[in-house]
Amino acid sequence: MTPALQLQGRLFCALALALAIAGLAGARLDVRHELVVTGALILLLGVPHGAFDVVVARRLFRIADLRGWALFSLFYIGLAALVVAFWWLAPTLFLCAFLAVAALHFGGDPAAGASTLSRALYGGAVIVLPALWHGAELQRLLGLVAGPASGAFVATGLSLLAAPWLGATVLACVLQARAARLAAMELAALAALSVAAPPLVAFTVYFCAMHSPRHILRTLGGLRGTAARRALAATLWPTAAVLTAAFGVGALASGVPMETRVMQLVFVGLAALTLPHMVLLERARRAGVPAEHGQSTMHLPGSDA
Repeated sequence: MTPALQLQGRLFCALALALAIAGLAGARLDVRHELVVTGALILLLGVPHGAFDVVVARRLFRIADLRGWALFSLFYIGLAALVVAFWWLAPTLFLCAFLAVAALHFGGDPAAGASTLSRALYGGAVIVLPALWHGAELQRLLGLVAGPASGAFVATGLSLLAAPWLGATVLACVLQARAARLAAMELAALAALSVAAPPLVAFTVYFCAMHSPRHILRTLGGLRGTAARRALAATLWPTAAVLTAAFGVGALASGVPMETRVMQLVFVGLAALTLPHMVLLERARRAGVPAEHGQSTMHLPGSDA
């Protein structure tokens, strides 16, 4: 594991534990302000990591002209549109599928050496464990995304899983503490954050301080000099496009209550972007996509770092 990833992991652990302690002490923002702040952080710091998909796509599909980028964009947008249609037509199934896919995706974050079991527990921690102490709030938030009935159904299922999940997580941390110390620390910190902090705060800190920077660091890990600068420059247009679309949709939905609008915009948007993001990364992982200019293989979520 590179020094940059080790430092990022330790910084996340420190932040997660600090906010877990704050959560136990009852310190938090007003709920309305918390929603606005966390929603803005997810959009500005979390979502843009997906813009690095253009770096992966360029190497995977050898895209070199406008036609290639147009076809890739149609593929990406088409998959995202299917997810939004799924949310509109079957909100309960959408919510279940989104949480399951998110847990699978997040399981790629842990440091090298993490066991399959600990990856599975890690991936679901920020989704399942908030139901242990914050079940009512979690149900309300899920209800804003997919409707009260869907939120109640899913939150009830998560509450049944929460206690066994926490017990298995503690056991996994103990078992792998020697073999993969940093991975065990990250799992423990994420579990503490997910249990003690408000659900939206826990997700935002995980997504913006762990998932997004870890993906960026892994993607840039095999690039040097000009190649790294080109990769960063290539992410500007998709980042701008996503943020513009988010603000545009938010403006069009001005008649929807603010809480509902923010939750749906952020989490339906995340779901829509997650499907093409995962499809692309899995294809690249299987293909062993190399970094530019003959550098070492690009690290992708789910691969050893």
